[in-house]
Amino acid sequence: MQVFHHWTGLDPDARGASVAMGNFDGLHLGHRAVIDMARRDDAPLGVLTFEPHPRAFFNPEAAPFRLMNAQARAHRLEMLGVERLYELPFDATLSQLSARDFAVRVLHEGLGIRHVVIGADFCFGKGRAGNASDLLAFGADLGFDVTVADLVTHDDQVFSSTAIRAALTDGAPRRAARMLGHWHRIEGPVLHGEKRGRELGYPTANMSIDGLHPPRFGVYAVLVDVLDGPHTGRYHGVASMGVRPMFGVNTPNLETFLFDFKGDLYGARLSVALVEHLRDEVAYEGVDKLIAQMDADSLQAQAVLSAL
Repeated sequence: MQVFHHWTGLDPDARGASVAMGNFDGLHLGHRAVIDMARRDDAPLGVLTFEPHPRAFFNPEAAPFRLMNAQARAHRLEMLGVERLYELPFDATLSQLSARDFAVRVLHEGLGIRHVVIGADFCFGKGRAGNASDLLAFGADLGFDVTVADLVTHDDQVFSSTAIRAALTDGAPRRAARMLGHWHRIEGPVLHGEKRGRELGYPTANMSIDGLHPPRFGVYAVLVDVLDGPHTGRYHGVASMGVRPMFGVNTPNLETFLFDFKGDLYGARLSVALVEHLRDEVAYEGVDKLIAQMDADSLQAQAVLSAL
């Protein structure tokens, strides 16, 4: 997959794609429908998205809300067969373009798109003034096709990033997965931690959740993909999401123990899928009680994962 971070001065062979346009946070089934409608035999499949998320640009002090970081989104888009990712910098320049200027300067003159697909609720341009009807009119004027995808629903519920965040906050990753079409995953490098897990007999791979919407804290049964390095592959595991209340005040993170694994994962990129929330975080009275609970957590996680 080719990735472009600008919309001016593109080589001719980088132009002329059929693109799905949106923020695509989480890449749920509604997003998948938009992307699938952009597939054409006569043009490369592209996705046009923005980084940072416009919501973060306009309100940088807001609580973390993203379901996936930019690298995880790009990874999943490549898995979906996207050939070109136009990840445009959402900055002061882009945010001040009117809806028509965005269509003319970015879509037509910059990217030379042949076809664009948006969700029915997509808005664009300064002040979110442009809507689907506007884009249809601009496309007709400028010579590119526009398709408006209906919102995807199930049991009268619209599949949305907001609904997925609510499911994760409730500690219901299977409910989130039904809307996503895949397990909710946290992706990133393994970082050095305080190595308490190793001392307890449970060496963990520590990952940051900075900038992401935090799922309900607690212990999860997880599927783990090691994406690079000598230990590349899929593993079962048990993970702790949260602040580790037994050990003082800590930054929230994700600590994952891989079953039947020996090796060094520092610096490797992991993709950790949340399968089932087993319990909430607890500050136990003593290390022995904590280890006994970790043993029980591991057995329960293994049972959950073996049933998949």
